Amino acid sequence: MRFWRRRPEDETTESVDADATGIAPVQAEAPEASEPRWEPDPADSEDPAIAAGLDAGLERTRGGFMSRLRGFLSGGETGGPSWDDVEETLIAGDVGAALAIELVERARGRRDPGGPEAAIRAELAALLVPRDIHWTPRPASGDGPAVILVVGVNGTGKTTTIGKLASRYSADGRSIILAAADTFRAAAIEQLRIWADRAHVPVVAHAPGADPGAVVYDALDAAMARGADLVIADTAGRLHTRSNLMDELAKIRRIVDKRLPGAQPEVLFVLDATTGQNGLAQAKAFHAAVGLTGIVLTKLDSTSKGGIVFAIEEALGVPVRFVGVGEAVGDLIPFDPDAFVAALFA
Repeated sequence: MRFWRRRPEDETTESVDADATGIAPVQAEAPEASEPRWEPDPADSEDPAIAAGLDAGLERTRGGFMSRLRGFLSGGETGGPSWDDVEETLIAGDVGAALAIELVERARGRRDPGGPEAAIRAELAALLVPRDIHWTPRPASGDGPAVILVVGVNGTGKTTTIGKLASRYSADGRSIILAAADTFRAAAIEQLRIWADRAHVPVVAHAPGADPGAVVYDALDAAMARGADLVIADTAGRLHTRSNLMDELAKIRRIVDKRLPGAQPEVLFVLDATTGQNGLAQAKAFHAAVGLTGIVLTKLDSTSKGGIVFAIEEALGVPVRFVGVGEAVGDLIPFDPDAFVAALFA
């Protein structure tokens, strides 16, 4: 712990040559440190369905590190909180070492009338980025569709997430086209077709091994021709350490910019909540390559450590948009910071 305290100051068609677009890769912007920290408003209304979903999805986390955390904060027989144990418990809950220490230092200085637990709760809530919990992707300028690029490493549930998103937006009355741009894994195209059939939406796909950029370009063409509201593109899972594959993602992003100038596509990074702090390193690399605009946290119900939410939002300034709390289509729910914190401390 002493080491961490010594931190520094405070579909088949003609292929598209995306590299010829002349559009520079996206440069991720770091969050401004000078922005005021957000504090939750207890008077804010919660969506009962979202609150109920988060409450159920966080059952393991409440029984895991949160149970230990609240025990140490209560002080037990000692009459006061064990702050060293609080730090260690936050670290074990995937909040991260340096951030855990900062949280405790700030909580100790709050002198919160509600006591140590209220202080830690407020400091955790302040790490979360303000957002509209009823967020929808931004449409392109003119008559173009909104675009969502879904990215992430292998095995995080990207294709399943896309299927659930398609079902959600289709149920809301939006016309959707899916782009099967994961041409590397042959089974991915078939898996996406299965989800598309369930959601009753079309898929634009090429043969396995085709240029992913060409798939996205054709999907955008189809959306423009049919007047579709939204294009959701699947992309191949890739390790964040493979620079050539990360460059491919940047190429897809440039193709969107070429076909729909000013489209401002949403780039959702799908993160497996069970990967812990390694997921934060992944997110940082993807953010640098393509500029993430949101996180989808899957398998939240499968971990007893929900602290990664705080770590990733604090580090990137990028909001968690959805969380997966089960296998059913309806188990992908919008992320509500107030409801999340409330469910943790329930």
